[in-house]
Parts: sequence; C-alpha cells; structure tokens
Amino acid sequence: MIELRPFDSLGSINHGWLDAHHHFAFGQYHDPARVNWGSLRVWNDDTIAPGTGFPAHPHEDMEIITYIRKGAITHRDNQGNEGRTEAGDVQVMSAGSGIQHSEYNREDEATELFQIWIIPETRGGTPSWGARAFPKGDRSGAFVPLASGMANDNDALPIRTDARVLGAALKAGQSVTYTPASSDRHLYLVPATGKVRVDDVEARARDGVAITQLDRVTITALEDSEVVLVDAA
Repeated sequence: MIELRPFDSLGSINHGWLDAHHHFAFGQYHDPARVNWGSLRVWNDDTIAPGTGFPAHPHEDMEIITYIRKGAITHRDNQGNEGRTEAGDVQVMSAGSGIQHSEYNREDEATELFQIWIIPETRGGTPSWGARAFPKGDRSGAFVPLASGMANDNDALPIRTDARVLGAALKAGQSVTYTPASSDRHLYLVPATGKVRVDDVEARARDGVAITQLDRVTITALEDSEVVLVDAA
C-alpha cells in the first residue's frame, strides 16, 4: 500500500514566527485518520523566523529527531547540553524520564526543518541529546541511516526504538530501492527537495508518502531530490 499525502492536505498553523505543517495530528490539528503511522507519531515541517524559536518546554518518553533543511537551530536543555545544528546535520533528543529544552533560530535567515517523533520501546531512562553532520555526498544515490535503534546502524545517532531515519540525495534519473525487514513495517517518506516517484506514485517536495505491506519500494528521482525516510515498527 502506498498512500500519497500532498503537502496542501496537511494540517497547518502560522503563528508569524512559526509556519508549521503537520503530517500527523498535532496541537490544534486533529485528524483521526492521521494520528500515527506505526510508532511514528509526529512529522512536523517547520519554518522558524530569524531570532525566534521555542522557549524551554518539557518532553518525556519520546525520541525526537530534527532534520535541518535550511539555516540552523540552537539547542539548550536542563541536562547541560547545548549545540548549534545546521543544514545537512541531524540532532536527536531522547526525552526519557523527562527533559526541558529550547530550540531557537539564532540566524539571520529562516530555519527550515523536519521534526520527527517516534515512540520509544520502553518508558523512562536517562534523557540524552546528540548531533552530527551527514554530508550529502555520503548519501549520494543511497540511503544512509541518520538516526537508528536497529542493529548494525553503528554510524547513526542512537534512538531507543525499533526504527530508523534515513536520508538519500538523488540526481534526476537515479533510483534507489529500500527493503524493510518485513512487509508489515511502516515506512513514511518525504522529499525535502525535488520530485520523486515511489513505485508508481509521484511525490513533490514536502509531500508525505505512507507505505506498508510491501517487501520493497523503489524511489526514482524525477528531479534532483533530497529524500528522508522513516522505517518504523
């Protein structure tokens, strides 16, 4: 099954400083058909104005992955972690038993990012945060694990759940095939840029594609494209 979720069908809210689009029910956006996709609970497409951001607020029992598409975000939390994550980089926060954090755009340009929440396998645990760069050249023509709780993804940022977040950079005409461990996995794909064909379904930048009950899926770039894929239980 492949279901296209066009960008203009997503939930959205514009606070001025924050222009947010929600692939799944979030905040004031309620859609019983789009509450989660397996253990994938949130995929927010956020644009944050310069000099603004999210003040300190709490989370618990959630794996939160931030994929920076443009600009940068500065993280600070009550565990003593602080860092600036820029375009091409990924940060992961395991909320565990509870964490307070802020995320601010300290740049002179808007920051664009995907914020992805995945439900952990177990509750509690010590909160943690980490970030690293994943150069696009390393993702050329292939999926690279960016954050993962699955075996053998040793170079990915760790998350505490049976899931992985992958990225690929495809030139127009290039194809890549992804094979999940089983057909009952829940895959969710979003082109950050460009235009792709997922088997026989076309998706433009920032559209969502929900995939399940397939042994494999082939993504073909119809334009130069940057693709993010979540494989969740």
